[in-house]
Amino acid sequence: MSARIQKPAPEFTGTLVKNGEFSEISLKDYAGKWVVLFFYPLDFTFVCPTEILAFNNALDQFAAIGAEVIGVSTDSEYTHLAWAQTPRKEGGLGPDLKLGLLADRNHAVSKAYGVLLEEEGIALRGTFFIDPKGVLRASHIHDLPVGRSVEETIRVVKAFQFTDEHGEVCPAGWEEGKDTIDTDNASKYFTKQADESDATNKRKEPGSAEKPSKRAKA
Repeated sequence: MSARIQKPAPEFTGTLVKNGEFSEISLKDYAGKWVVLFFYPLDFTFVCPTEILAFNNALDQFAAIGAEVIGVSTDSEYTHLAWAQTPRKEGGLGPDLKLGLLADRNHAVSKAYGVLLEEEGIALRGTFFIDPKGVLRASHIHDLPVGRSVEETIRVVKAFQFTDEHGEVCPAGWEEGKDTIDTDNASKYFTKQADESDATNKRKEPGSAEKPSKRAKA
C-alpha cells in the first residue's frame, strides 16, 4: 500500500528505540491518537539532530494535543541507541532524548511512504500526519538540505483537529484562535477580511495619519 491522502496510512512495524530501550511497535498501537511520523536521512549527520532535538523539545506540546511523534530512518536500532547516548556537543542526541526513533533497516516503511531514495538507501525528510482513525491527512516532503519547522507541524495538527471538531475550514496561515470559514456562510469571513484589508490600506495612504497638534505657546 502506498501513502495516499484521505486513505488509511500504510501499516508499519519495527523496533523503536526510546529511553534507552528497544520495543516492537506497529501503527495499530497508536489507534485513537494523532501520529506525526517523520522520516530523516541518517543518524550522526548534521541537519537531522537539529530536527530531532526540536521535536524532542516540543513533545509536551504534542502530548497536550493528543499527538505522538515518531522519528524514522533506515539506520539500525543499535545505531539509534548509540546516537541517542552520544553527547549533544559531539553531534549526538544525549543524554535525555525522550523521542522514539524507529529502525527501518529493510527500507519497508520508507518505501511504503514514498520517501526512499533507493540508490542511496536513505529517506527524504518526509512528515506524515495520521489521524486517530489511521487515515493519512497530510504529508510534507523536503529534499535533504533543509530542515523542518516543528511549529508548522503543530499548527497543521491543530488545524485538522479544529476542522474535524467544528466542521469549518481553515484559511491560509490559520493559527489557533484566528477566524475560520463556515462554508454555509463564507461571505461573513470574506467580508470581514476585505473590510480589515481596506482599513489597513487606508491607514497606509499618504496624509491619512493625524497631524500632530501644534504646541501651545508659553
